[in-house]
Order: sequence, then structure tokens, then C-alpha cells
Amino acid sequence: MNGTLVDSNVLIDIMSENSEWCDWSAAMLADIARREPTFINPIIYAEIAFGFDRIEDLESAAPAAFYRRLPLPWEAAYLAGRCFVDYRRRGGVRRSPMPDFYIGAHAAVADLTLLTRDPTRYSAYFPRLRLIAP
Repeated sequence: MNGTLVDSNVLIDIMSENSEWCDWSAAMLADIARREPTFINPIIYAEIAFGFDRIEDLESAAPAAFYRRLPLPWEAAYLAGRCFVDYRRRGGVRRSPMPDFYIGAHAAVADLTLLTRDPTRYSAYFPRLRLIAP
């Protein structure tokens, strides 16, 4: 598949407009969107929903015409679980956000690039994943 999965931290930067990362996130997303499709999945959607009291407002801020919606593949669920086990074996805390593993696994199995400003965990557990990150 061709395109870029947009991590929730990039969208939160842009939607909050007061993040130190807002300019970087907005510029990277605009550049990517000119060249290829951008995608989100249900986990990313859930993570950005915290800032909206109504689903209609969230839909307006993250329109499906701009961010194509992808379901989570079962293969990504398996890969996320296996990477989380590896993370725990390396001493990672149990309360670590499992969503990051799902997002990374989804990009990996769908052969998508991942736009994120937090590449550390993704590069450690998904070493072949293409990242766009600071």
C-alpha cells in the first residue's frame, strides 16, 4: 500500500495549536499530503477524540476525505502483541501504551510510512518501518 499513517501525536500537535511541535507537524503533514494519501485507524481516531465533545466536531477536524480510514488488520494485532511481549522482556513497564504498538504494527504490515514525532519505540520494535520523524 502506498501512503502514510499519521500518528496521533502529530494530529494532536496540529489540533491543539499550542504545542512546540505544531509547526513541524503541520509542515510535515502538508508536504506528505501533497504527494500521497494519508491514513488514520480506529486507535489513532480514539486517541485524538479526547479533545472533542461531539463526534461531529472530531469529524470536521479529521475529515475522512483527507485522512482515509483504515481498519486494523488481524496481522497487526498479532505483531503488536509480539512486540509488546518483547518490550516487557526488555524491562518495559506494563502500563506502557499498547496503542503505540498497534499503530507501529499497522504501518508495518500495511507497508505504510509512519509520520510521528516520537520515533524511539517504533524504530526499536519495528526496525524496517519507514519513519518520518524529527
